[in-house]
Amino acid sequence: MDIFIKTHFSGGHHLRDYPGNCEHPHGHNWKVQVTVRATKLDHLGMGIDFKTLKKEVNTVIDELDHSDLNKHPAFADINPSSEHIAMFIFDNLKEPLQTDRYFLYAVQVRETDTSGVIYYGD
Repeated sequence: MDIFIKTHFSGGHHLRDYPGNCEHPHGHNWKVQVTVRATKLDHLGMGIDFKTLKKEVNTVIDELDHSDLNKHPAFADINPSSEHIAMFIFDNLKEPLQTDRYFLYAVQVRETDTSGVIYYGD
């Protein structure tokens, strides 16, 4: 069973060496969906409590919200592209969202309603 939450964050970035407008500083309201896959339910009939999922996700999202992503240590040597942002979120949630009943399955990051990426881990 897949359980997900949707959230968002706002931030600025620019893509170094990009051959176009995205090389200039600009911002997005990124939309994020985090999906956990449950292999069995707990005694209450839940794969993961939404409260637990939101708490863990918010810890990572709060680190990115209203910031210049190019100044974040995770993006010092790589562009803060949607792909790298999805990987960052996934890598920071993988351990806290791993139990004998569920695991982090996917992180979706969208720059717009029509453009985004889904990362499933290595």
